[in-house]
Amino acid sequence: MFQPIVKHEQRFDFDRIPAIVELCSQAGAEVSEEILYNHSQMSDNVEDHDQQLDSDVQLGQLDQIGQQTLDVWERLRLGVQKLLFVYPARVCEHCSEVHIGPSGHKARVCGIFRHEGWRGAHWWKKAEVDDLIPTKVVWHRRPHDPQALVDSGRGFYGHAPAVVELCMQAGARVPNKYFCMMKLHGLAPDLVEA
Repeated sequence: MFQPIVKHEQRFDFDRIPAIVELCSQAGAEVSEEILYNHSQMSDNVEDHDQQLDSDVQLGQLDQIGQQTLDVWERLRLGVQKLLFVYPARVCEHCSEVHIGPSGHKARVCGIFRHEGWRGAHWWKKAEVDDLIPTKVVWHRRPHDPQALVDSGRGFYGHAPAVVELCMQAGARVPNKYFCMMKLHGLAPDLVEA
């Protein structure tokens, strides 16, 4: 698969779109112009979804919304992982720049300050799922943990991706693969100290 390398002078000649949208586009998904460029319609859709969410919350369906969100999160991560096996993607080691395609671009926008020695060139490496869908990790409070987590017990507390924690609090069933990260069956810090 051949793709011309974007040079520094050409950096404004190409539109920048979200990496997942480009990855799906290269895999053959049809991405309409409205989704890419019409931001006013996107904001109207967000308002419609907010009204739908308000009516769902009023009906007490938070557990269903949480489960659906968690299922979509897992499907998205699995789908991106499968696409990355087939389509090359690169990410810069020093900045958040992502390039979907066989070769990275040569737009010098990384390390452009004096104290940074690489003079604007990116240091490309193979992208992984967490590079395209960053996982924000939060503390997970278990039933036997204190109400306010204290610093001395941070080695005993569990963690969870923020999406998983939010969905779990809404009533979703958490997949088993997150149990070790959440330390569900671990001891509370005051029991170990005693």
